[in-house]
Amino acid sequence: MNKLTVFYLANCPYCIKAKQAVSELAAEDPRYAKIALDWIEESENPAIADTYDYYRVPTIFDGNTKLYECDPAHDYETIKLNFKKAFDSVLGERPLRVLLINGSPRPDGNPSIARN
Repeated sequence: MNKLTVFYLANCPYCIKAKQAVSELAAEDPRYAKIALDWIEESENPAIADTYDYYRVPTIFDGNTKLYECDPAHDYETIKLNFKKAFDSVLGERPLRVLLINGSPRPDGNPSIARN
């Protein structure tokens, strides 16, 4: 399993939300607790941060591949969802997508769910 690198700033409100989201995700699914995270405080490690291509924090990388970069418009649920997507990508999970039949859900009103 790959180790994810997370850039953050100690006083960043989005980063604080991200750490809370990681804790919740680990409590919800024990597989997430096993994912190695390398939290790098950007202001304390500028030489490392400068070798990655990102603008905002928190930002998650798998190697040199950016998996998520927070945006000021992102609320807690959006941050948590994006960390979950990053974790799922490391675990080899593919995101769920809704299959529509003729542009609408199944006749019973429930969408069909499939892996991409």
